[in-house]
Amino acid sequence: MNAVSDLSVPMRALLAGARRKERALLSLIEQLVRAESPSDNKAAVDACIALAAAHAEALGGRVKLHRQRGFGNVLEARFGPKPPRAGKGEDRGAKRILLLGHLDTVWPLGTLKTMPCRMAGGRLWGPGTLDMKAGVAMAFTAIEMLTEAGMLEREIVLLLNSDEEVGSPVSRPITERLAAESAAVYVLEAAQGLAYKTARKGTGNWRIDVKGVAAHAGVDFAKGANAIRELARVVETVSGWTDLKRGLTVSVGVAGGGTKSNVIPAEAWAEVDVRIARKADGPRIERKFAGLKPVDKRCTLTVTGGINRPPMERTRGTVRLYRRARELAAELGLALEEASTGGASDGNFTAALGIPTLDGMGAVGEGAHARNESIVVEHLAPRTALLAGLLAR
Repeated sequence: MNAVSDLSVPMRALLAGARRKERALLSLIEQLVRAESPSDNKAAVDACIALAAAHAEALGGRVKLHRQRGFGNVLEARFGPKPPRAGKGEDRGAKRILLLGHLDTVWPLGTLKTMPCRMAGGRLWGPGTLDMKAGVAMAFTAIEMLTEAGMLEREIVLLLNSDEEVGSPVSRPITERLAAESAAVYVLEAAQGLAYKTARKGTGNWRIDVKGVAAHAGVDFAKGANAIRELARVVETVSGWTDLKRGLTVSVGVAGGGTKSNVIPAEAWAEVDVRIARKADGPRIERKFAGLKPVDKRCTLTVTGGINRPPMERTRGTVRLYRRARELAAELGLALEEASTGGASDGNFTAALGIPTLDGMGAVGEGAHARNESIVVEHLAPRTALLAGLLAR
C-alpha cells in the first residue's frame, strides 16, 4: 500500500478505542507482572506463558505451545485470517506480520515482596513492567481492538519467548523460522525514550581462563608463573580492541584469581562483554580472541565464547517501516523519533535474516533490570493505538 492508504487508517478512532481499554490494559499488565517469571525457573515461566496463552485463546487466537525441557515453553499465537495456500512462485508470508516479545525476566522469585506491582505517580511499578510485560499486553490490546472493529485483515503471529534474557538458546530457531515467513517484524521491547529503535548492537561473550604455576611468593618466587599477571596482559590486549568510531566495545566486566597473597597464583579468569554495530566485525573479533597467546610461555590460555547476537543494522526495509510509523504517529499529534541502542533483543536475529524489523514498540518508562523499573501510564494508549494502526494498514 502507498502512503495515502496508510493515512486512511482511522488513527483518532484507534486512539479513542485504546483509551477506553486502558483500564483493562493496565489490569492485564498487572496480571503478567504478578506472575513472576525468572528465566531460570521453568515452572514459573511456564505459568506466565500459560496465562498469556489463555488470554490469546479468549481473543480467538490459534495457539501453539512449543514445549521445552530445560527452559520455559514458547508461545505462538496466530490471529486474523489464515493466509491462502501459496501457489507456485508465491510467498505465503507476503502480508503476515510477526509480533515478537518475551515473558521471562531477570528478577528472581519473591522480588514482588520488596518491589511490589503498584500504581503511583502516574506510573505502574514492578519487576518486568518495562522489560517487557507491558509490551506484550499492548500487543494483545491492539489485536483485540482490530478484531472488534473488523480491521484485522491479515494474519498476525504473536511469538512470546521464555529465554530472551539468557540469550534465547531454544527460542532462536523458532523466531528465525517465523520471521522468514513474514513480511515484517515488530518487536515489543521498551521504547528508547519515546522513540522506536531502528538499530541495535550485536553482542558477544567470552571467558578467558589462565593457568600458571603456583609457588611460594617468598621462597620460590622465580619458580612461579603468575596467572593474574598474565591475565592483566590479556585484559590490556582485549580492551585495546575497542573502536568507538566503529561502535565496537570490548569490556572486561568480571575477573578473579589466586588463593592467598603469599602464593604465586596458578589460576585466573575473566569474563568479557563485546558489542558490535556492524555484522562484519563479528568474525573479525572472533578471530582476535581465538588468536590470543600468553606472553609467559609457562602459562596457558583457554578462550571460550563468541558472538551470540548479530547486530540489528539500520536497513532500507526497517527505515520504510519507521517512516510509515512516523506518518501514522503524526495523525495522533505525536513526533515519533528513531533511535539506536547498544542493547540487543530477539529483533537482532530477525534483522540479520534481512527481514524488515522495527523495535522498541512497547512501553515508555525507565529502570529495566533495576529496582526503579516502571512504565509511564499516559503513553500506553497512544502507543497501543499506533501499534494497532501499523497492524491494520
